[in-house]
Amino acid sequence: MKTRFVFYLMVSVLTISAVAAGYPEPKVVQKASQWTLDIDYSAPQQISLQLPNQAKPQRFWYIILSITNETSLDEVEFYPLCRLITDTFQVVDADKQVPIAVFNAVKRKHQGSYPFLESLDFKDHRVGRGTDNTRDFAIIWLDFDPKARQICLFVGGLSNETAVVEDPELKDEDGNPQKIFLQKTLQLKYAVAGDPKLRNAVTMKEIKQTWVMR
Repeated sequence: MKTRFVFYLMVSVLTISAVAAGYPEPKVVQKASQWTLDIDYSAPQQISLQLPNQAKPQRFWYIILSITNETSLDEVEFYPLCRLITDTFQVVDADKQVPIAVFNAVKRKHQGSYPFLESLDFKDHRVGRGTDNTRDFAIIWLDFDPKARQICLFVGGLSNETAVVEDPELKDEDGNPQKIFLQKTLQLKYAVAGDPKLRNAVTMKEIKQTWVMR
């Protein structure tokens, strides 16, 4: 897929420390100008596909995310920012090195439940208000580190709530802490169960679902 995602500009050290220590929390009550989409999501599933010029099937993981605009606005815009981070500090961006054939296989598998399933390579970013305009997306990642026992999935773009914090280490040219811009982001934390040598039998159990500023 050719979609290019704009991810938050955070150095690796800051990313790792944030995973370990936790992210700032969004406000309990949003301002009148702020919105958050309603969401539903499937458990992570794996799919293996024999791709051209590959000696053996390649494994991918995906979730299906459904978003609904129940805000007071007739339309909001959805620009997804999706990332998987393991407890071994591997970072995997959604749809990176994921051929369209993988999405097509996922779509065929779930045709009965999600007949209008979309990939992240979509063109219309507008989400109309109401359940009649709910949209379903397949978010797909390459297989991650088999040694990982926990993963966190981050899905941004679901809210326009933002915050600014100061970098604890980096300074600007005047010697002041550099500013980091954060956005309200869905965080899904899972335990990975199973023998890494039997990858096709590995399962995931949800530990926590929360909103964070990232």
